[in-house]
Amino acid sequence: MAILGWARLSLQAAEGTGYNLSASELAAGLALMGHRVVYLSSGMRYSLVPGMRIVRTETWRGVECFDLINSPNLSPSAANFRNPLMESSSAKQSRLVVDFLRRHNADLVHSHSLEGQGLDLIGAIKDAGMGVVVTLHNYWHLCPQVDLLHDEHELCLDYDGGRRCEGCLSADRPATKRLKRAVIRSIERIVGPKQTELFKHKSKRLMRRVRSIETNEVSEASTRRVRLDPELALGHTVSGVGDGTVDHGFAPGDRTPRKPVRLHIDENERCVQARDVHLRVLNSYGRRRLAGVGALNRADRVTPPSEFNARLHEAMGVEAERIQVVRYGQPHFDQINRRARRSPFYDRVPWEAASATRPLRFGFFGTVRPNKGLEVLLRAIEGLEPAVRRRCQFVIRASGGDWPMRRRMSKYPEVNFLGGYDLIQLIAAGGEYDVGILPHIWFDNSPLVMWEHLHAGKPVIAARLGGAADTIKPIDTDPPGNGVFFAGGCPDELAERITQFATGAIEIPTARQIHEVSTLTTYPEHVREVDAIYQDILNCSKA
Repeated sequence: MAILGWARLSLQAAEGTGYNLSASELAAGLALMGHRVVYLSSGMRYSLVPGMRIVRTETWRGVECFDLINSPNLSPSAANFRNPLMESSSAKQSRLVVDFLRRHNADLVHSHSLEGQGLDLIGAIKDAGMGVVVTLHNYWHLCPQVDLLHDEHELCLDYDGGRRCEGCLSADRPATKRLKRAVIRSIERIVGPKQTELFKHKSKRLMRRVRSIETNEVSEASTRRVRLDPELALGHTVSGVGDGTVDHGFAPGDRTPRKPVRLHIDENERCVQARDVHLRVLNSYGRRRLAGVGALNRADRVTPPSEFNARLHEAMGVEAERIQVVRYGQPHFDQINRRARRSPFYDRVPWEAASATRPLRFGFFGTVRPNKGLEVLLRAIEGLEPAVRRRCQFVIRASGGDWPMRRRMSKYPEVNFLGGYDLIQLIAAGGEYDVGILPHIWFDNSPLVMWEHLHAGKPVIAARLGGAADTIKPIDTDPPGNGVFFAGGCPDELAERITQFATGAIEIPTARQIHEVSTLTTYPEHVREVDAIYQDILNCSKA
């Protein structure tokens, strides 16, 4: 059994986030079942010594891991954005990979990400007589930006045959990027990874300073004095403002966050129905999309984790008989679920507006990347009525550079930034919040954080985009569902949903009720389902 990806498998969510966590746990589960599993990553490791080659990296949880060095295709996809033709077809690289798979006697190959490879690899594997399964964690086969977002900001509902892709992302030329990675890798071998990271950080700061000197620019923030707390002399005395804000005297930031693009509540359906738009081909990016659809049509099975992802790929030309929805199952999902079931409060409503003696706690888990929609949440908080906001507490666990957001929201004592998190913290985090918030601005395939909320027995306020629309069931039905929707990119609608919970207009179900109305897959069930797909493909090939 061979698994393909781009991130280092042993890093799990720390590299590649949800996709690599899913791939790594499946690989480990297959190894536990007795399969011999090898893993190949590509597009990350480069060397000043010329030539493509595959080297062994490590053995992790019974999985033999290998790296393809000096791939002509970089990963992740954003680094390879200006390389659509090589990504469409990379015959030399594909031959190298097929030879590797043959040497390891692979019966079947499971691609979790082809980033760092050519799209022709799937056909080359099939031609070599091996079975192929492709799991669609995102939209990479259709979109080199991966998320179907234009400029990381708005849904790309018409890629204009490929012409709108031009300039969507800014990136170095592929050859320049490969050379940079090779040099950094060489430095890392000599001085170690920590000193290399310090070198990269210092280099970036130096280049920013040089550019500011060349353009004679002076940061506006550096010329402003930090304001004093206007209530500094009051001590414990409460002023007459009455809105509950606390002014820490922070100066405004240099950059004004971009306003989210307002979307329709039925954006999923509008995108799927625009089949004629998706199939136009006018340049190399359009040809790349065509190659992606063709590659999926060579696979034995295509396994998206959500019905929406399946419908969208079918609308773009993937044959329906190849598609089988396989929902995520993860060990930490099961741990979160067991924690909820063992709680003495499993059958208790966690918060009621009429009798509340504490704030209603909302939880956001993710990153500060634009696609996760944290900007939508912050604008919704800013738009809440003061009396409503004071009845709430917002727990934000977001990895990345969140200092500008912390500073901006510092006047609201109801907003608590806790930084990034790991899976162990996530299990315990079920006691920190009552309602999950999922404000993404893209067609999030089947977000792991949504499943984490549901396994924890928490209702979810979700943007009706992507796989969430297939999973969240309206809470104001009989029996009650597991969440509510708002239109993506609409902070005012999110603020209205928050208000409904905080005022008791929408009642919060118990954790047991959330579990009963949610379709939750255990980790053993997930591994067994994937294994059954493998066996079916292998049996068909022998028939």
